[in-house]
Amino acid sequence: MENNKRPENMERIVNPELAKRFIDEQIALIRREVGQDKVLLALSGGVDSSVVAALLIKAIGRNLVCVHVNHGLLRKGEPEQVVQVFRHEMNANLVYVDAVDRFLDKLVGVADPEKKRKIIGAEFIRVFEEEARKQTGIKFLAQGTIYPDILESGPVKSHHNVGGLPDDLQFRLVEPIKFLFKDEVRVVGKALGLPDNMVYRQPFPGPGLGVRCVGAITRDRLEAVRESDAILREEFTAAGLEGKVWQYFTIVPDFKSTGVKNNLRSYEWPVVIRAVNTRDAMTATVEEIPYELLKKITARITAEVKWVNRVLYDLTPKPTGTIEWE
Repeated sequence: MENNKRPENMERIVNPELAKRFIDEQIALIRREVGQDKVLLALSGGVDSSVVAALLIKAIGRNLVCVHVNHGLLRKGEPEQVVQVFRHEMNANLVYVDAVDRFLDKLVGVADPEKKRKIIGAEFIRVFEEEARKQTGIKFLAQGTIYPDILESGPVKSHHNVGGLPDDLQFRLVEPIKFLFKDEVRVVGKALGLPDNMVYRQPFPGPGLGVRCVGAITRDRLEAVRESDAILREEFTAAGLEGKVWQYFTIVPDFKSTGVKNNLRSYEWPVVIRAVNTRDAMTATVEEIPYELLKKITARITAEVKWVNRVLYDLTPKPTGTIEWE
C-alpha cells in the first residue's frame, strides 16, 4: 500500500457491473493481506467509512471490529441507523460507544470555532484509543481514505502513527477505496447494499452539529439544531429536492430575539436555513427555494422545535460567505 497514485489504466466505476468487479478484487486483496488478523475501523456512518465497513465485512466478517462513537453531535437518527444497518442487518462486530456526556461536558463554555474543533478531534482520538486497547489481535487499521484526500494532503505511509494515536498503537493501514472519487464510492456503496440515505448522504463536517450550534454549545440549542435539521431534510425529501440540492442544513446562532408564541411574548433563538449548490466547494450558489415550501418549513420549525421563534434563510453565496458558518 506504499503506492498512492491511482493506476493510469484504472477504469472509472460508473455502473453496478464495474462496482461488482472492484468489490471482488478488493475482497481478494484484503483477504491476502490481512489473513486471519483483525482490523479496526472508526465507523462514523458517513459514506466513506460505511463503504469501507461493508466491504471489509464481506471480506473478513467479524474479524473487522467497527467502533462507532456517538459524541452527541450527529444528526437525528444517525447513531441508531449505524447500529441497525451494521449490527443487525450486516452482523458486524460493532462496538457502540455512548460518549455524549463526555464530549458535551468538555465543550461547555467554549465559543471559539477552532477550539471546539480541536476539543472534539482530540477527545475522539482518546475515546478511540481506549476502545482500541480493549481489543486483542488487532494488526490493521482501516480508513475511508479516498483519492481526493491523497491529492489534497500528499502521500500517506502504510505504517504510521494514525490520527494522533500513541506510539504503542501503530497499525498497518487498510485503505480499499483510496483510489476512488466520491461518485465512485457511492456506486460501490450501492452495489454493497447500503441504504440510499447512507450512500447519498450529504457532506457533513467532522465536528458534526458542533459547528452548526454557533458559539458555545448548550444542550438545548444543540437539540434545536438537530430537530430543525431533521424537519428541513424531511421537507426537502417530500418536495423532491433530495439529491438535487448539494447541501442543506440548519444553524442556530447564540443570540435571541423577541417573538410571540401562544399569545405570549417570547425571547428565543432563530433557526437559519442554508441550502447551496457547488461543484468543488470552492464556490457555491444559493438554492432558490419555492416560497410555499419555505413557509411550510417555517411553520413546522416554529411549532415543533423548542426554544425557537424565528426562521431565516441565508442568501449569501460563497464568496463572500463560507458554506458552513464556523
